[in-house]
Amino acid sequence: MSGGGSPEDVVKERAQARWDDLVRGDYHAAYRFLSPGSRQVRSEQDYVNSLRPGFWKTAKVDKVECEAARCEVDATIEYEFQGRRTKTPLQETWIREGSEWWYVLR
Repeated sequence: MSGGGSPEDVVKERAQARWDDLVRGDYHAAYRFLSPGSRQVRSEQDYVNSLRPGFWKTAKVDKVECEAARCEVDATIEYEFQGRRTKTPLQETWIREGSEWWYVLR
């Protein structure tokens, strides 16, 4: 999945893939993007159980800014809550560990 390219390009691709998994409801696949540290404190089953099926409707990674081994990702997500669809900006952090970039669970 993450071939060559700048850190920004690689993280944008990985972040969008993670969001695509969440929108699709494939929470087990989304879990695989969590940083090793995040996976140490949250089991896959706890992560999956914490998510609401059908909540996210769309997600688009808008911008990625990286400095050293840390990237800030700006995305726009659309979700449905109590019958209303809402679009909202969201920021998340990705870090580099080893040769790969990972999402930091907050």
